[in-house]
Amino acid sequence: MVNTANNGTHGPDWYRPRIACLSQFVLPARFDTFEQVLAMRTRWMTVCMENTFHSQNASALIRSCEAFGIQDIHTVETLCPFTPDTNVVKGTDKWIDLHRHAGTREAMEALKAAGYRIIATTPHSGDTAPEGFDVTQGPFALVFGTEHAGISDEVKAAADGFIRIPMCGFVESLNVSVSAAILLYQLSARLRSSDVPWRLTEEEQLPLLFRWLTESVRDSRRILAHSFPE
Repeated sequence: MVNTANNGTHGPDWYRPRIACLSQFVLPARFDTFEQVLAMRTRWMTVCMENTFHSQNASALIRSCEAFGIQDIHTVETLCPFTPDTNVVKGTDKWIDLHRHAGTREAMEALKAAGYRIIATTPHSGDTAPEGFDVTQGPFALVFGTEHAGISDEVKAAADGFIRIPMCGFVESLNVSVSAAILLYQLSARLRSSDVPWRLTEEEQLPLLFRWLTESVRDSRRILAHSFPE
């Protein structure tokens, strides 16, 4: 099972009254939307981007993950920083969690330690098409390489499997953000129709709901300080 012990610093009894307090300052429809989105969030599936060079690709990846309910994005930035364009992201980055890693080895080890299968996205002798990939076998991390060279040898060595998008035209590869969007859509849809426990637990949802509220309510810090003095 995916280790999510570091996703909240307090217990449910700490979050619930503070969420109830802040919820008074948003419209009921807005709060309902938060709960509906949380109900569709998952950490069973995550994404790791290795040295994404173009800011528009980083931005598109964030938007796709948010749209398809992927809560976590992992990045490796040894060659170039992961720098999404704020004009393209349009605030969607505040709804997801971004985890930056110093190097590929550290990222692969951290993901495996958290219970993820490493699934590299590249044509390979042992690759699988999305339709044949087993989303129920266990939590998995889709790893995408840099736009020009693809995934590194370190990722290939760490990979538990390989996945590709079959094509029937003259084009041999797709833009990394396009590939990510296709895979995220297909695999997340299949995941949600499966019987595996893909949803976030209540212990995972509460810190996110609290964070989303604090970022949505004006003067949330002052309100909380007044209502819950230390």
